[in-house]
Amino acid sequence: QVQLVESGGGLVQAGGSLRLSCTASEDTFTRAWFTMAWFRQALGKAREFVAVIRWSDGYTEHSESVKGRFSTSKHATENTVYLQMNSLKPEDTARYYCAIGRKFSRVVSLYDYWGQGTQVTVSS
Repeated sequence: QVQLVESGGGLVQAGGSLRLSCTASEDTFTRAWFTMAWFRQALGKAREFVAVIRWSDGYTEHSESVKGRFSTSKHATENTVYLQMNSLKPEDTARYYCAIGRKFSRVVSLYDYWGQGTQVTVSS
């Protein structure tokens, strides 16, 4: 069974930075066509797409709301993906989840496995 573990969340002031990590269980990435994505969910709101990375070549996409501020990368050898978040805003406050799936997508329902999430709180 695939397991995903996120880390790196916390409390930060507006304008600050955080780096989230998501590590997958070892056997997940033996298949090069897996993708990993970041989603977030604020209180009372639906879960929304943040970023996605294609494991085979590292190609990434980001939502319009974070483009230019957030970047996504993968570790060269470990099954870990990073979400670097810069110039954080109070509206970025949410619980951030990583997910893994078989298709390169921004759609929540197309992802098969999810982590427990890590809380990011940005104070004004």
